[in-house]
Amino acid sequence: MVSLETPVCDFGQKAPDFALPGVDGRTWRRDDCLGPNGLLVMFICNHCPYVKAVRERLVRDTRELMSLGVGSVAIMANDPADYPEDSFENMKAVALEHDFPFPYVIDESQEVAKAYGAICTPDFFGYNSALELQYRGRLDESRKETAPEYVRRDLFEAMKQVAETGRGPEHQIPSVGCSIKWRDG
Repeated sequence: MVSLETPVCDFGQKAPDFALPGVDGRTWRRDDCLGPNGLLVMFICNHCPYVKAVRERLVRDTRELMSLGVGSVAIMANDPADYPEDSFENMKAVALEHDFPFPYVIDESQEVAKAYGAICTPDFFGYNSALELQYRGRLDESRKETAPEYVRRDLFEAMKQVAETGRGPEHQIPSVGCSIKWRDG
């Protein structure tokens, strides 16, 4: 397992469009997920210990962000042939078990992950209502273990600021996670 750190936020970069199948049987487009005050695009998977450490917090924070007008979507781009825990059937089970309040979609071609420049799980892209990138940082201090309850909620606070002002924080701490499992060839 390779741990990677996300690059610095490229403020203003436009969110690429997508149309991906969700675990709910629906095809989701970027604009279907956009809230009136922004969009959080998360690259996650089922098997990654970094994602497992923050899953409950992702659910909590995305529910709260919905009330602030920020929509969310989670994209799984790993190659499930090499990582069966990330299969579409297992995605359905994880979404149900954890009561995901956001669409959980699969990027089988990995083209969407490449268009976004995603490199790891979790990798967070926070956009304002004009779909301009304003946040590319961590959820909180969690790594492979969940951080204590009292830590700063970096992603939530940043996206709250985006919802209120259209701009993300100048200072952002990169997310760390497992590398995306790219297909060979």
